[in-house]
Amino acid sequence: MQLHIQTTRDDHRIAWLSALAITIHLLESVIPSPIPGLKPGFANIITIIVLCRFGLSMAVWVNLLRVVVGSLLLGTFLSPTFMLSLAGALSSLLVLMLAAQLKSKRFNSLQFSAMGYSLLAAIAHISGQFVIAYLLFIPHPALWRLFPILLSFAVLLGTVNGIISQNILKRII
Repeated sequence: MQLHIQTTRDDHRIAWLSALAITIHLLESVIPSPIPGLKPGFANIITIIVLCRFGLSMAVWVNLLRVVVGSLLLGTFLSPTFMLSLAGALSSLLVLMLAAQLKSKRFNSLQFSAMGYSLLAAIAHISGQFVIAYLLFIPHPALWRLFPILLSFAVLLGTVNGIISQNILKRII
């Protein structure tokens, strides 16, 4: 008995965009950082572009595949690094889902740009990571002293990624 799986155009799109996000994720892992764990998050640009161009469902797939496959390739799967990355990804996806829902019929005048989505995702990402770091790894109040510093970097990098996302979207739409 031969099993034949029918794939759709969206399946192929998710695979290609996930591969691109994973490649960026892997390249970012070798960039030296002045602060441990601080990365520019350029792979999140792909998630924002996918959200704006193809919708939330596809953005969820691309983002989660990036985190899981990227961690498998880097050898960090189920490590603290993976848990923090997954917490950040899930937090940002939750906030992006809520922001996308605001475009519903009740709030159709409210719509986020790539910049808005990028900033929301960056803030949610670092917040989710801090919550998990506190709950699972470093349950000490002093951990939260780092939060304003890393939140500031998240806002800065979220802005940069938002600008890049908007510029890419202008060229592909």
